[in-house]
Amino acid sequence: MSYAKSGKNKFIFFLLTCFVVLTLIYIKTIFSLPSQITLFENREYTYDFKSPFLNIKPDTEDVLMLESRDVSLNSVNFKFSTPVMFKPQKMGRVNLNMVLFGFIPLKTMQVDVIPDREVVPCGNTIGVKINMEGFLVVALSEFETIDGKSLAPAKEAGIKPGDLIVEINKKPVESISQLIKYLDNFDGKSIHVKYKRGNSYHNAIIEPAISLETKKYQLGMWLRDSTAGIGTLTFYDPETKKFGALGHGITDVDTGILMPLDDGEIVESSILAVKKGKQGEPGELKGILIEDKEKLGVISKNCDQGIYGILNENAKNEFPDKLYSIGLKNEIKLGAASIMSNIDGKSVEEFDIEIQKISERNASGSKGMMIKVTDKRLLEATGGIVQGMSGSPILQNGKLIGAVTHVLINDPTKGYGIFIENMIKNIDTLNTNVNTNMKKAS
Repeated sequence: MSYAKSGKNKFIFFLLTCFVVLTLIYIKTIFSLPSQITLFENREYTYDFKSPFLNIKPDTEDVLMLESRDVSLNSVNFKFSTPVMFKPQKMGRVNLNMVLFGFIPLKTMQVDVIPDREVVPCGNTIGVKINMEGFLVVALSEFETIDGKSLAPAKEAGIKPGDLIVEINKKPVESISQLIKYLDNFDGKSIHVKYKRGNSYHNAIIEPAISLETKKYQLGMWLRDSTAGIGTLTFYDPETKKFGALGHGITDVDTGILMPLDDGEIVESSILAVKKGKQGEPGELKGILIEDKEKLGVISKNCDQGIYGILNENAKNEFPDKLYSIGLKNEIKLGAASIMSNIDGKSVEEFDIEIQKISERNASGSKGMMIKVTDKRLLEATGGIVQGMSGSPILQNGKLIGAVTHVLINDPTKGYGIFIENMIKNIDTLNTNVNTNMKKAS
């Protein structure tokens, strides 16, 4: 009897040990597998996932090959610690579903394939002007009417800050001045408003009222339809004239909403002074937009990873012309690097920095790596990273690897950078037939 119990205990212990080992393998494999990787077309990459009986099932065909076999909708299996050969075939994206032992799901790894190209890093400060696709509601307000009432018509109609007004009385309104003129000639009827909140559209009826102060009809909301500022051009592709800048999106200063782009342009700028950054107070490149010259290019995309567009033919003469290869995320090393920036308003210079951290969690965002300014010249001039330097190219080992995006408020010597591969993906989606004779941004 005791022998039977002892054998049973050993068997249970054996099962528990196997369970613990498999659990540890499972956890280790999950953390060892990246969520996203970027590869160049027509190159070969070897990945040793060190995972037992790894099963890979892609969601699309023709983007890449595995171990000389076409990736198809059928699963491809690899045994213990077998290196996997990735052979990208063309630009595109494929999601690889990773499974252990054929039935234990691990994670989905996104593989982006981009062209192997050279681009020109810039570092030049530029003026950025964009018009929004509609009116952004930045605030709501109450006002006293001629009847002695306190009203907030837009708020009472359900409008909220951050909403985007796209139509009034079923017609697009092209400018705030046009809306004001419409209200000046208003006959007292209700106004039908179509607005966008998040990704969905809604309708509201606003009942304007006459303000006691202005003696005119008001809606009780503050609107914005355009913005302008100073930033840094990161790079351009001399073959397609496509450019990328800033490394982060342009958001509304009051609501934090990513500003939906109708059209925009980049122009020359002039740096007049530098406000030095200090702990708790970010610095700034103070400059003006030069609007009496031909614009440098048009903006056709504003997203979380920067602004993108097409340079005018003559604009390339205003920027450097030295080509650099692109360095992918997996090529970046901790340690010495440099940034290109124009802080004196005259010339682009290269300054020393240190890459202190490479983040897997923010690999697809604008905070992929943490950097620290080590160059004494830049520290003396600006205190580190300042507003207006967003988009400054980051170089390492002769390759363009990223762009400066943010400064740490409590330590202006440190900040974040975006991986250049994320910016390259955005120019690959641009339409090269952008109309360069767009309306002028106000």
